Amino acid sequence: MQPPEKVYLIDTNVILRYLLNEHKRFSPKAKAFIQDIAKGLKKAELQSVVVVECVYVMEKFYEIPKNEIVDKLSRILNIKGIVTPDKSDILTALVKYEQSNADIVDCILAAKSSPQRVIVSFDKDFRRLKAICETL
Repeated sequence: MQPPEKVYLIDTNVILRYLLNEHKRFSPKAKAFIQDIAKGLKKAELQSVVVVECVYVMEKFYEIPKNEIVDKLSRILNIKGIVTPDKSDILTALVKYEQSNADIVDCILAAKSSPQRVIVSFDKDFRRLKAICETL
């Protein structure tokens, strides 16, 4: 029996080094890794928690405008070979994030909400995100 194929769980620092290309040593390594994935040489997963951390770092530390953050992350989410378990929700959340003053976590919750999955919160801003929500 063959061992299962290796799938890489990509950490935030690899994504940031790839997207920002600002580290002399690590950015080229991140680029080569992502290129291997795009060529089908490696398989990888990008978890929503990593996307959230990327948004916060790019927004707060690097002060990158929302539209650039959304563009960069949308491009990486659409690289063939990178699997994101809730990709559709994350892409929807990025659009909500770009078009509102809400933070990315609220946007992800809004994207995941439905009549069967109701957000409960004290935050009344979920209504403008068109989320299914009950305010306590």
